Amino acid sequence: MPEGPSVRKFQLLTSPFVGQVVAKVGGSSRKLSVNDLNALRLQDSQVHGKNLYLAFVAAEGPIVPTAEETALQREAACGEHCPAQGQQGQAGVPHPHSQDEELQEAQHSRSEAPEAAEGRGNWLRIHFGMFGSVRANEFSRASRANKRGDWKDPVPRLVLHFESGGFLVFYNCRMLWCSSPRADPASDILSVEFHRGRALRALRAPDPVCCTLLDQRYFSGLGNIIKNEILYLARIHPLTPGSLLALSDLERLLDCALQFSSEWLHHKLRGQGLHPQVYQKEQCPLGHPLMKGTFGPSGGFKRLTWWCPQCQPEVLPGDGDPSPVTG
Repeated sequence: MPEGPSVRKFQLLTSPFVGQVVAKVGGSSRKLSVNDLNALRLQDSQVHGKNLYLAFVAAEGPIVPTAEETALQREAACGEHCPAQGQQGQAGVPHPHSQDEELQEAQHSRSEAPEAAEGRGNWLRIHFGMFGSVRANEFSRASRANKRGDWKDPVPRLVLHFESGGFLVFYNCRMLWCSSPRADPASDILSVEFHRGRALRALRAPDPVCCTLLDQRYFSGLGNIIKNEILYLARIHPLTPGSLLALSDLERLLDCALQFSSEWLHHKLRGQGLHPQVYQKEQCPLGHPLMKGTFGPSGGFKRLTWWCPQCQPEVLPGDGDPSPVTG
């Protein structure tokens, strides 16, 4: 499913429509009455981790964008003038997933997506499934035939046409109304409020670091692609218990997480693709054969992991004397 940088890109695609009134709606969503959005004004757009939140209000009177929305619109406008403009309407995973990864992603999407509304509010929470995306002023077109040999375009879950003439299209996502964005920006890896000390304490747990990194309570927006890449960049074996790592190793891993996520978003805003070093690869950049395994917490969701046994040696008890984490 789309990770933090992709959902941030989705938000930037929606931000120019903040303040506009919905003139017509469409889409295949069965759990959301799309007609309820007719004649409403898009008041705000926020992203928290892997979830996009859109606020709608009755279309009465003008709306003044917040300072944050103004900055987002300026950043989005910058992206429109960068190379590969034709790709700026979509932000998704960089490579097709294998069948086993696809099955796991689908299961994970169901486990993370909201199951029940907390009561009708004016915020629409959007949680994207595998290959979920947002497009602005264009529809997704089939890039290949399906299993039956048909070239059928993806069916959007929601289409919002605005009075200005522009429109937004949402694919492969689940939506429900809520009273407010339920999120802690201190856990969002792309938020300026991200709490580094809390993340370090979470990493120090005796659990395998590959599991802790996917815990959205501490690393909201960090997904399987980021996990694989930063563990390789930090030269840490995925099954290493965090409690066996030195503070310097934890600091390096966290630095890699923040830098990789930020650079991925930077590339997306310029229409550039991601070139993973180990994710879904057979060899690491140094030419070593990679190993692949499915790991996850006991009784919990398991994710595919790629690692290099030579570049990411396993750490065993007694290999080091970890330093305490403070702050």
